Amino acid sequence: MTTPPRLLPLLAQFDFARERLVGRLSGPVMDSGDGTGTRVEPVTDDEYLWEPVPGCWSVRRRADGPGPRASFLAGGGAWGRDAAPYPHPWPPPVTTIAWRLSHLTEMLALRADHTSGSRSATRDEHPVSGDATGAVSAFESAADAWRRTLLSADDTALDTVGHCTYPYGSDAEEPFLDIVWWVNQELLHHGAEIALLRDLHRAGRQG
Repeated sequence: MTTPPRLLPLLAQFDFARERLVGRLSGPVMDSGDGTGTRVEPVTDDEYLWEPVPGCWSVRRRADGPGPRASFLAGGGAWGRDAAPYPHPWPPPVTTIAWRLSHLTEMLALRADHTSGSRSATRDEHPVSGDATGAVSAFESAADAWRRTLLSADDTALDTVGHCTYPYGSDAEEPFLDIVWWVNQELLHHGAEIALLRDLHRAGRQG
């Protein structure tokens, strides 16, 4: 199937943002932005779970229970992600690399399922990774699933309200093209946040 021309720039943006984030997390080299390579060490478990300020939200062993101001641990398995029902705590808690990467992975995997899969996957069943290597691998698998979903969309699908039935957003009320745009924004801004947390962690260790 031919990819609709208006989807091509969004697909290219997704590929770029995904490549940048994986490069920032895994290395060994990533484009610095000026065409030169910058050496990158793979993210460690300590860095993945690093809480830069008191009261962070993160991913935690289910047996340990939720963190400060969280009501429960979202996800399935031995680990979960700090969460609370709406309205969320104010001011919002600072979140760790682990929290942000888990959020992105869940969003991509579940939106892919609710667009071109079984349309039955839930947050309660979605696995949360307690280690950095597993989290990066899970993110890449979810990104692959979402990309395949994008490639399956034709022009009619892009204009269809509720083409994606993801139950944790406004997807049922939005044309699919708007959801594609929103997913890119999520990946871009959380990817930038993760990169900044890596910078702060490195600088703190050097200090």
